[in-house]
Amino acid sequence: METNEKLSLEVLLQNLDQYRPRRRGWIWRQTAAGARGPFHYSQISANLAQSVGLPAAEYFGGIDPQPDTVITTEIASGRFEDDIRRMRMAAWHGADHIMVIRTAGQSHFDGLLEGTPEGVGGVPITRKQLRATRKALDAIEDEVGRPINFHSYISGVAGPEMAVLFAEEGVAGAHQDPQYNVLYRNINVFRSFVDAAVAKGIMAAEGILQIDGAHNANATAREAWKVMPELLVQHAINCAFSRAAGMAPERIALSTVPPTAPPAPSLALDLPYAVALRELFRDYKFRAQMNTRYMGSSTREATVTHVLNLLISRLTAVDVQSTITPDEGRNVPWHYFNIQAVDTAKQALLGLDGLLDLVQIKRDGPLGDTVRELKERAVLFLEEILAVGGYAQALEQGFFVDSGLYPERAGDGIARSPRGGIGADTIVKRDPEYWAPVCNHFGHNTAENCEAIGGCTVCEPDKIRYIDELDPKDNVNVRLQTAKAHHGTMIRPEVEWAGDGVVVLNLFLPTPMRTAEAAALTMAKTMGLADPQVIHKEVMHPAEGTYVEVKGSFVGDVNPEELVIPEEPRRLQADQIRKFVQQRKLKVVGATVGEDEHSVGMREILDIKHGGLEGFGVKCHYLGTSVPIEKVVDAALEIGAHAILISTIITHNDVHQLNMSKLHNLCLEKGVRQRLLLIAGGTQIHNELARSNGMDAGFGRGTKGIDVASFLVQALMEAQAYAH
Repeated sequence: METNEKLSLEVLLQNLDQYRPRRRGWIWRQTAAGARGPFHYSQISANLAQSVGLPAAEYFGGIDPQPDTVITTEIASGRFEDDIRRMRMAAWHGADHIMVIRTAGQSHFDGLLEGTPEGVGGVPITRKQLRATRKALDAIEDEVGRPINFHSYISGVAGPEMAVLFAEEGVAGAHQDPQYNVLYRNINVFRSFVDAAVAKGIMAAEGILQIDGAHNANATAREAWKVMPELLVQHAINCAFSRAAGMAPERIALSTVPPTAPPAPSLALDLPYAVALRELFRDYKFRAQMNTRYMGSSTREATVTHVLNLLISRLTAVDVQSTITPDEGRNVPWHYFNIQAVDTAKQALLGLDGLLDLVQIKRDGPLGDTVRELKERAVLFLEEILAVGGYAQALEQGFFVDSGLYPERAGDGIARSPRGGIGADTIVKRDPEYWAPVCNHFGHNTAENCEAIGGCTVCEPDKIRYIDELDPKDNVNVRLQTAKAHHGTMIRPEVEWAGDGVVVLNLFLPTPMRTAEAAALTMAKTMGLADPQVIHKEVMHPAEGTYVEVKGSFVGDVNPEELVIPEEPRRLQADQIRKFVQQRKLKVVGATVGEDEHSVGMREILDIKHGGLEGFGVKCHYLGTSVPIEKVVDAALEIGAHAILISTIITHNDVHQLNMSKLHNLCLEKGVRQRLLLIAGGTQIHNELARSNGMDAGFGRGTKGIDVASFLVQALMEAQAYAH
């Protein structure tokens, strides 16, 4: 793919029957500690060939270091064709673990789906969906220059079939935990464990990383911080069972979630649990994610919790960092929130680089005492499971997801009958002549391998029977054609699906919440948005006002051929600027004007240290802050300046516009307007606004010294040519 071209889904879908995965099995990042730009890092991996850095990277030479930890993005829009585009964006921001959340109902399908139907509450996992996604990830890997792990779910009553499918199609990671099936999908306990044995054996042979599902107790329990001893037990059961099925410890990952979130004293509660987990399971990998149990509709709140969780990740050396999107509480997985979550992880992990070289986890005192207590409670919990007769009996008595801190019980746990659930009484003893359909299948085959039958589908993928589509109406081809017919080359905003038209309004309304909500919806309709909905509301003060976020659909399209796009300002070469400056002995006066005390922006434009005008040989006379307009003009005339540069940040009562107009008018009064170039800058300034207030140019956020220098030189060259 070319960097400046969109991913072609039509091309991607061609010849999928002939596609074969490049490789199988999970790949970890390779550590590459060392210098990146002006800094030294101890916990980073190799650079990407192409990437999008953090916004602040521009201040550090454009560096984009990659943490040593695998970073996940979780995707579940329901339409895999839109998710593939999101994967490309996420990879450019540093994600190398793409987790596609399977549609919930698929857990109860006793077989595989075919085609590409649209999902509800996730993505239907099918062979075509897997192939198209893995094929796209191959191309995205080539773009960014790093392997990308593709992940989904080996769970439900079709778990063994899913494991075979994943082995055939090159899926590198999967959730697999028989307890998840039982507790959260009501699958019969014995069927779940028998299926898990089959699936884990296949995963072991193919090098697929397994992530367990114990963290779901955190998201389900009424008081999640009290289920910590049980979580340790759930992890232990799945790890032991996975080892018995032949999985190596380095291919077993515990899915760990901090049990609380602020305003709880989260670090004091969550860190001891994380330390206990790491010490008990030191031979295994850790996958950390946020606790969605306490996630509401505030993206700010979710992001702060995410960062606190990332601190624990660095303190306890996690291997895979998940990035639940900050809009998880709204159940709307939007493109830009996926990317923001990836950037949050990258930013925090880089900021905490080398943390354990700077601080030490204090084992004596409250933390050490709590760690020991959690371990003791977990051991007692496991002993009681054995005392009542085993896992199935403990399950029937409601031991699990009970919100009492063990050995207390609140009586609100999830109870499942060993005789009930989906798939009960479906376990069949194997015939002595049984021959497993693929290699590495659990059980005793009549031969050591598949050579006697000319190879199985895992070894000989040409034997796979590929089915393209089953439903003539609900498939990706129809959806792509519909989207093309509706939108074509037109531009429409989107957040989840191509051309969905969704936009978000941020409003502060000086009224109580109920009134604000109704007013916000009315305003959205007045603006022409269809189907407006309040997706977040937050009281600033019961009487003084409410912050509201409204989503709605933009009705209409923008034709890119009809857009008037201003020419991008031409940035001259540094040597060209220096040559002209030297010839003309260029001089400027700079000041922050009015009652404004801001100085950083102007200094960055002027100072040689920041790549400012001084670096090009311009003689800069800086007058400071809160400088009257009259003083600026007088100084320019006194030194014979070619230009006046003013910074005006404060915008109350449009004072920034008044300052610009006043400068222009004063120069007219003094008869020097034609002699001086007038330039204004500030966070709320843009070129059109500045010119409308009498300036020759305006510069806003992100402006560099070379941008102003280029304008000065070009404007003076044009004036010189005009004079001749």
